[in-house]
Amino acid sequence: MNFVFLSPHFPPNYYHFCEHLNYLGVTVLGLADEPYAALRPELRNALREYYLVRDMHNYDELLRALGFFTHRYGKIDRLDSQNEYWLETEAALRTDFNIFGLRNDSIMKVKRKSLMKETFQKAGVPVARGRVARTLKEARRLVSEVGYPIVAKPDIGVGAAKTYKIHSQAELQNFFEVKPDVDYILEEYVQGTICTFDGLTDHDGNLVFYTSHQYSLGVMETVVGDENIYYYSLRDIPPDLEDAGRRTLKAFNVRERFFHFEFFRTAEDKIVALEVNIRPPGGLTTDMFNYANDIDVYAEWAHIIVHNRFTADYSRPYHCCYIGRKLNRAYAHSHEQILSRFPRQLCEHQYISGVFSAALGDYGYLMRSPDLDELLEIVDFIQAPAA
Repeated sequence: MNFVFLSPHFPPNYYHFCEHLNYLGVTVLGLADEPYAALRPELRNALREYYLVRDMHNYDELLRALGFFTHRYGKIDRLDSQNEYWLETEAALRTDFNIFGLRNDSIMKVKRKSLMKETFQKAGVPVARGRVARTLKEARRLVSEVGYPIVAKPDIGVGAAKTYKIHSQAELQNFFEVKPDVDYILEEYVQGTICTFDGLTDHDGNLVFYTSHQYSLGVMETVVGDENIYYYSLRDIPPDLEDAGRRTLKAFNVRERFFHFEFFRTAEDKIVALEVNIRPPGGLTTDMFNYANDIDVYAEWAHIIVHNRFTADYSRPYHCCYIGRKLNRAYAHSHEQILSRFPRQLCEHQYISGVFSAALGDYGYLMRSPDLDELLEIVDFIQAPAA
């Protein structure tokens, strides 16, 4: 089997995907614009060959790279990056080289938020009221239906980038004067807790692994307010959330992929769909899968790719919590105090890439415990501000 992995060096922990493919005898071919010498040794060892391009945004270079790999190794069986940023590029390459997976004819349903909303509705999953508004007049008409505040976000976008919360007519007018020349979807602001339905499907779309996480804040609020975030896995998945997640999984026909579905739980205890991501959750969440369940999801994904088989038993024995700290503020407790106080609960800790730091903080800790109250006390200790 020949597997082309785009940008295999990022995020930093994703080299494990290549490692486990290599362990199973897959010919793993790397393609990126990062110098080969800059790749970590474990990744270099996992790659049969690495093709360096000058610019990953230059599609002609990528076509030449795939042509070279095909000439040298034969048909490419799979191509992926596990990264939201490259989803459209992946789809185009799969289309041009007849590779299994999401292609040009289906990628927009998981990239364009307006189409996501339509698909959620067809699946019977409630959504925030909203639509694409291309003019100020169209936007005012929407506001007359849902009221302020509203949220404006690119119809095609990654995370909370270029997302705005608009509170008044003056702010709305200013938004249309300065917004980028791309389609924006405007929605009513939904007050609620963000919860997720995350997991992995096999080649036939069967759900083989799933879990859920609950967030202290939304990414937009974290970035705009420059706040610290934490989020934790659940040991028991609420039935209404699982039902919405399974409906969404079926509606989007997720096959042989990780998924990350986001929902609001409102003050009225209702589930409202937010968005669909057909890739692993960001940051260190893939590692959280492992710590919460005592499994190796990188290895299990590789088994799905090669044998269409998920071999692990899991029962969610722990809650696992990501706790972020932004380093532009003072804290009551030092890094050393954290490490010495919680050695039993600590799974790992590290600096966070600048791409993620606005949302996740500059430094992150992963803690686990079967007791959620204990984890929340640890959150308070780590994020407590200096007096």
